[in-house]
Amino acid sequence: MRFTRWQASRAVLAALAMAGVLAAAGPAAAQDEAARVRKLEDQVRALQRKVFPGPDGKFFAPEVDTSNNQPVQQQQPVGIPAATPLTDLLGRLDSIEAQLNRLTARSEVNENAISMIEDRLDKLEAAGAPATAAVPVQPTGAIEVPDAGPPAVAAKNPAKTNSPTRPAAPSAARLAKVQAVAKPDTGNAGDDEYSYGFRLWEAGLYPEAQQQLKLYVDKYPNDPKISYGRNLLGRAYLDDKQPKAAAPYFLENYQKDPNGARAPDSLLFLAEAMVALKDNTRACRALAEFSDKYPALATGRLQDQYDRDRKQAGCK
Repeated sequence: MRFTRWQASRAVLAALAMAGVLAAAGPAAAQDEAARVRKLEDQVRALQRKVFPGPDGKFFAPEVDTSNNQPVQQQQPVGIPAATPLTDLLGRLDSIEAQLNRLTARSEVNENAISMIEDRLDKLEAAGAPATAAVPVQPTGAIEVPDAGPPAVAAKNPAKTNSPTRPAAPSAARLAKVQAVAKPDTGNAGDDEYSYGFRLWEAGLYPEAQQQLKLYVDKYPNDPKISYGRNLLGRAYLDDKQPKAAAPYFLENYQKDPNGARAPDSLLFLAEAMVALKDNTRACRALAEFSDKYPALATGRLQDQYDRDRKQAGCK
């Protein structure tokens, strides 16, 4: 129910008149009537808040419900005080830091996954790629080896070489065996590549060792262990029953660096490759070159192998 300004004024005057009557009353009734006065004052204030609007044009909520003369529960404002600029800035910084931490963690997980995938791909390629025969070195002295033919010809005409046909894809057991051979990571790239090839050869994974050692020889021709690498590459073919492919590597290792750590060994293995090819004449030439070039080794570290190879080749 909406009151007019005139009605509200009359109510105010009535309250004032009542107050005057109470003032004239005796002291005995003053205390009882004081409560009634306060009640009337509350009702007047309620009428004022309901009749007269506030500065925004809306009516004030009444403090007393005129229907039952009970105080109205004032509604608390909704929401929380706005944060200070510093508090807001700190909250945003915390959010950015949390996002950076999540991105960093995700980046590390991705890098680790990529590294594992690349490592597996390298091993799969090493296990599945066919061995490639090297271009034979043209002999300059009395030692000669049979012409194995360039790699492209050998690949196009596999029947003309003694290189067995490799499967298109390695078996699961083969892959597991290759993956069991760990590649070292010492920070010395050349030494790590050679050591990995040695481990593959030592595990009997000759095709994989051939590919790995070929990679090492081509990529690190001046590495301190290059004499070991060329000699071991020839052995990887010789142990794989491919003496014709092995012979050029042994001869190359001797001719490129006669003073290399494994040059004497390469001459002996060259003789063994010639014996496997039923060419004892060339085998004896290699053994004669060995005894002339390395007499101390012929009676020292390599004496047993030298004597055995001479016996097998039937050298006089």
